[in-house]
Amino acid sequence: MTNFNSEHKAVLDELLLRHPHVRPGKIFGFPAYYTGGKLCICLYEQGVGVKLPELSAAKLLATDGNIVPFRPMGKPKMREWVQINLSRPEDYRQYESVFEESIGYVLAQHNK
Repeated sequence: MTNFNSEHKAVLDELLLRHPHVRPGKIFGFPAYYTGGKLCICLYEQGVGVKLPELSAAKLLATDGNIVPFRPMGKPKMREWVQINLSRPEDYRQYESVFEESIGYVLAQHNK
């Protein structure tokens, strides 16, 4: 059974589903957000996985204590993915620019 914070999902739905290129879906049984048919953001356990350019991911990992490598199902860390771990759902609003970067990055990859 998948476990995620439904309050986190409510905030992410509000932030992400208003974007014209974002569609809801699922990955690993968890709620996810797709752009251009590709996964860009997903809830995973008590955090949120985000795909970013490799340099952006590395910078966030080095400078933000709320961000860890994204390792779904115990897999090795993924170089373009990070996981944001926050206890208060509303705090995800502070990462709206990170989510926008993810959407733009994945959409640009799709349109190449």
